[in-house]
Amino acid sequence: MNGQDDRVLKAVLAGLQTTEEEAHFERSLAELAGLCEACGVEAVSVLTQRAPHPEHATYLGSGKVQELKALMYAVRADLVIFDKSLSPIQVRNLGRILEKEVIDRTDLILRIFSERARTKEAKLQVEYAHLSYLLPRLVGMRENLSRQGGASGFQSARGAGETQLELDRRKILNRQAQLRRELKEVGRVQDTQREGRSASGLFRIGLVGYTNAGKSTLMNRLIALSAPVPSDTKEKNVFAEDMLFATLDTTVRKIAIRGRTPFLLSDTVGFISDLPAPLIEAFRSTLAEAAEADLLLEVADCTDEDLDAQTQTTLQTLKDIGAGKVPRIRVMNKADLLPPSAPKPGTLRRRGGLSGTDEVFVSAATGEGTDALLDLIEETLTGSPVEITLLLPYRDGDITQHILETMNVLEQSYRADGTLLTVRCGRRLAEKYSSYQL
Repeated sequence: MNGQDDRVLKAVLAGLQTTEEEAHFERSLAELAGLCEACGVEAVSVLTQRAPHPEHATYLGSGKVQELKALMYAVRADLVIFDKSLSPIQVRNLGRILEKEVIDRTDLILRIFSERARTKEAKLQVEYAHLSYLLPRLVGMRENLSRQGGASGFQSARGAGETQLELDRRKILNRQAQLRRELKEVGRVQDTQREGRSASGLFRIGLVGYTNAGKSTLMNRLIALSAPVPSDTKEKNVFAEDMLFATLDTTVRKIAIRGRTPFLLSDTVGFISDLPAPLIEAFRSTLAEAAEADLLLEVADCTDEDLDAQTQTTLQTLKDIGAGKVPRIRVMNKADLLPPSAPKPGTLRRRGGLSGTDEVFVSAATGEGTDALLDLIEETLTGSPVEITLLLPYRDGDITQHILETMNVLEQSYRADGTLLTVRCGRRLAEKYSSYQL
């Protein structure tokens, strides 16, 4: 994010390695650099320290803080960004010593969310989360502002909620109360919309996973398969870009692919390690789409070296939002970029045991493996496919219409006693209509 003079802000990244492995520590710092890029900040240098635990007052040791101050002066950095969350005391003390703006990973993520929020609900949620984070840090933040003079500092270029830093505690609490009322009202609208989608009788599937794993790209791929003509996809597509948190707002689309059971697909905000607790709480109503889904597609970047850690982050976040027990399919995306010896797009791995989560390798970018994914979705939701013949009395026209809209109808004819349909559907759906079977 730029200051008022449109100059790109320069940041030094700072990290403390305690008990984690070297490789994980380095990947975390690389991810922090990616977050900087997503926020329009240039990471010009990195300073690290290894210690058993953080210092209570300054996070880093006193000698290392002085080294950081000299480094920031040498590279003409505008601010320092720490890879872990800092306490209010640490922010205040570091700001006094460094005489520069000090923020942490949590604050950076909150600012990215503020930049990317588009809908009214997302903007309200982000502002509430940011105020929750700032409230105990007001003193240190005000000192940061005074050092920056309110001109080119990171704070001066804030979007929603930028003036909250200059308000006292009571005003922030009042603003939060107002936001809660507005979010409650927006939540009622969202609940009504969810009830309408539930009443449609269509299965609900949620896309979840680590940020930048390819959820939005996969959604656009399925939208394209669902559209009668390619030109219909343009206005239905969601924004997809190779960056962290490219999209925040939940989007729901009906996916109706010829010959397959239609379903509603929702794309939610991506997860990340150390996702700020205020954001999880603020976005709880938005993430309810995942918690109330019939099936979750856990999209993972199978080329990422930190895949296991990202998977753990995803599973923990799902538990935090109440979606830990929703059935899942693990979609191993970007399989076209794997080496020749690795599984090819379309490969299916059956996973037994406690998790019971099947895996399918795909490439959302090229479309390879999509058919295998759709087959697995249908099997998971409705059971293995069977072909059945149904005779539906004319008095049950609503049931007939629902079957025509939601099943793969192979043949249709009319008799004196009702509509005769030959359909292909999952075994569980077939059992549901057993009373109509011939």
